[in-house]
Amino acid sequence: MYLPPHDPHVGDPMRFKPLFRIHLMERQSATVECMYGHKGPHSGHIQIVKKDEFSTKCNQTDHHRMSGGRQEEFRTWLREEWGRTLEDIFHEHMQELILMKFIYTSQYDNCLTYRRIYLPPSHPDDLIKPGLFKGTYGSHGLEIVMLSFHGPRARGTKITGDPNIPAGQQTVEIDLRHRIQLPDVENLRNFNELSRIVLEVREQVRQEQQQEAGEGPASPQEPQSARGSDGSLAEDSREPGRGVAAAKQPASSGQGQPFVLPVGVSSRNEDYPRTCRLCFYGTGLIAGHGFTSPERTPGVFVLFDEDRFGFLWLELKSFSLYSRVQAAFQNADAPSPQAFDEMLKNIQSLTS
Repeated sequence: MYLPPHDPHVGDPMRFKPLFRIHLMERQSATVECMYGHKGPHSGHIQIVKKDEFSTKCNQTDHHRMSGGRQEEFRTWLREEWGRTLEDIFHEHMQELILMKFIYTSQYDNCLTYRRIYLPPSHPDDLIKPGLFKGTYGSHGLEIVMLSFHGPRARGTKITGDPNIPAGQQTVEIDLRHRIQLPDVENLRNFNELSRIVLEVREQVRQEQQQEAGEGPASPQEPQSARGSDGSLAEDSREPGRGVAAAKQPASSGQGQPFVLPVGVSSRNEDYPRTCRLCFYGTGLIAGHGFTSPERTPGVFVLFDEDRFGFLWLELKSFSLYSRVQAAFQNADAPSPQAFDEMLKNIQSLTS
């Protein structure tokens, strides 16, 4: 199992934890050992369900129990998973979420089903190299997100989930046709000013969607995202391909602008870069516990460099910082773009 680093250190490497191992014997036989728990390897079982899918089962789940009962198991899990004790966590809501995660994950006792996931295919015109990223999600801690590019849009799909948004769901969507020109640093500190800019772009997007659906006349006003900081018109970023390619140039040239979070916006990691390259309009998925009443809300995708980006959740007044997973995964490339798209649909359907 690849675990994210301890919250909120997104720049740290992933952690590795063995869950089972297979001993190949003579005459094409094998023995399976479960590595879960703290009493050493014990009997397990692996079953090949179908292509790209298998299941593990522990035959001696009593090896997972501790002498101090569930309380000791929880405290041990908390130290390993979060790198802290319950006394270190003062936020009552965060304690509740952590306890929910422990109850949910520990009930399976390493009896799990695994399905293959592919890394996203890359294209020379992509804003940055797609792949896996570690991201901060407030009281939920760190989660793993897969960034992939789909023409004029980019998507962040959750590989690990939480009680609100489960794995497989599209946590963020970035509209690469609508760049956002941030105000100067002093005005950027004003949340209301940033909110005004983003909501203007959202309205523009809504009007364009109506036009594409044939529901209304073309808007006479120029797109907000196509205006430079001096008010002059830049290249039309609405056209697929042209907008992405135009955005690509400054992203790789090292140009940047000062960046600071608006007053009142919370961030688990205050060590975010103070310079960004590009910003785009995007939407983020929020929901209640149990994935109830999900809705897409407006936000800002902030590109810092090739390995880091952020997303400012307007409605939540929260900022997520993402850092690339540097671990190498063998044989993880999709055989075709179609196979990757099909995989995304499959993992989303598991939790829809």
